[in-house]
Amino acid sequence: MTTLISHPLPLLAVGLALGPRIIPPRLLLAGLLFTLLPDADVLAFKLGIAYADAFGHRGFSHSLLFAGLSGILAALACRLLGCGPLKAFILIALATASHSLLDAATDGGLGVAWLWPWSEQRFFLPWRPIEVSPFINGFFSQRGLAVLASEARWVWLPCLLVALGGVLLRALLALRSRQQAR
Repeated sequence: MTTLISHPLPLLAVGLALGPRIIPPRLLLAGLLFTLLPDADVLAFKLGIAYADAFGHRGFSHSLLFAGLSGILAALACRLLGCGPLKAFILIALATASHSLLDAATDGGLGVAWLWPWSEQRFFLPWRPIEVSPFINGFFSQRGLAVLASEARWVWLPCLLVALGGVLLRALLALRSRQQAR
């Protein structure tokens, strides 16, 4: 898995780039929480469920079905999120799916069960540049710091560029609009 620090960053970057008029703050906050939700499956370890099981780590909760169900839940709660049902569905489903996409870009683990329940197969992306994160007991080790450096390069920096690029573009468009209004 990538760290809990990295999973929300792609959505946060897009939210900052597009701004609150396109992604309402409550929808963005819900999306940030849904980027973390798939890793609730680590509780399976405490219940004696094996990693490779369908309900183990990177199983059902990392599937496209789970992302779709999350989107449906958001569509049903769209008024609470300050948007319409289609926007809620799309953003939350993509936010949830982004978690497994990042996990599939790591260099370790068993892969992601994207197609569960239709297939038990676990998948990785063809290009896997992100170092897999150690669990809590090894996080502040030399290996843990190497993982953070890997995530900084492959997740944090690109997200920072997207966020800053979008904020800058929105500021330039607003300035241009004000100038044309004069």
